Amino acid sequence: MGTTQHLAQQPLPPTPTEVVAAIKAEALRLGFSACGIARAERVPEEVLAEYDRWIETGYHGDMEYLARNRELRADPRLLLEGTRSLIMVAMNYYPAQKQHPDAPQFAYYAYGRDYHKVVKKRLDQLLHYMRQELGLEVEGRAFSDSAPIMERYWAERAGLGWRGKNSLLIIPRAGSYFFLGELLVDLELPEDEPMRNMCGRCERCLKACPTEAFLSPGRLDARRCISYLTIEQKGEIPPELAERMGRRVYGCDACQQCCPWNRYARPTTIEDYKPREALLSLSPEELEAMTAEEYLALFAGSAVKRAGLSGLQRTIRSLRDNFQED
Repeated sequence: MGTTQHLAQQPLPPTPTEVVAAIKAEALRLGFSACGIARAERVPEEVLAEYDRWIETGYHGDMEYLARNRELRADPRLLLEGTRSLIMVAMNYYPAQKQHPDAPQFAYYAYGRDYHKVVKKRLDQLLHYMRQELGLEVEGRAFSDSAPIMERYWAERAGLGWRGKNSLLIIPRAGSYFFLGELLVDLELPEDEPMRNMCGRCERCLKACPTEAFLSPGRLDARRCISYLTIEQKGEIPPELAERMGRRVYGCDACQQCCPWNRYARPTTIEDYKPREALLSLSPEELEAMTAEEYLALFAGSAVKRAGLSGLQRTIRSLRDNFQED
């Protein structure tokens, strides 16, 4: 009888639905703004074919890494043996304090620490929670823009939001100023439902692009995109595009700043993404004359290192006329 009573008092293991609820609650506690689940499977052929056409046309420019690892991009299960679910997350980076309009402009996402490391570290913490607190025997692998994964596709599948006409993921009543990340796990978890696209007839983002980089809704010629020109392009910036770029020296937020959904954007609470005072007060003259030591001091641990000092100074030289007083 005693043994029977003891067994009866043993807590029941959590249901899959309860596990997902606990994972999402912990994700929010870790600083993520949204979390959803997608079933791991091969990306549909029509999606891959559209991507292949984009590459074949050369719209990816110098970003040759986008043309590599097609099979990995097509199936996330190849990145971690046994993957059955993707836990997709979004982390807010919208800044409370912004640069003065006369300053050399950096995209908001580059104001703080390198998001690759920040997002991955917190996803690793989420995996640790699943093992230690939920008692799950789980293998997992975390990424944030650091592997050939079609992140926006999977974020849509996981119900985080929809892909806007500017090709960015839009989260309802939150906007698009978010980093995406994914935790691949070998657990089969209940998946979330994708949501409908709510851009409607709005095309503000397409019209707001200073360099007319959008070919059609959701389709971008990267070779004309200011983010590409200031970060990825290896050569000089074409003068006819430079004159349209304003004071943007690293990245661009034009197609987000005009988006009606970003009226819901709220400043991030993530300390890692708060801008350094030296960046906010940076002048064109200081950037053009910056030494390697000064560059490392200002941008250590930042995503800006992708362009390098030579890239930033190439851009500031190309835009010199744009900084002249009217």
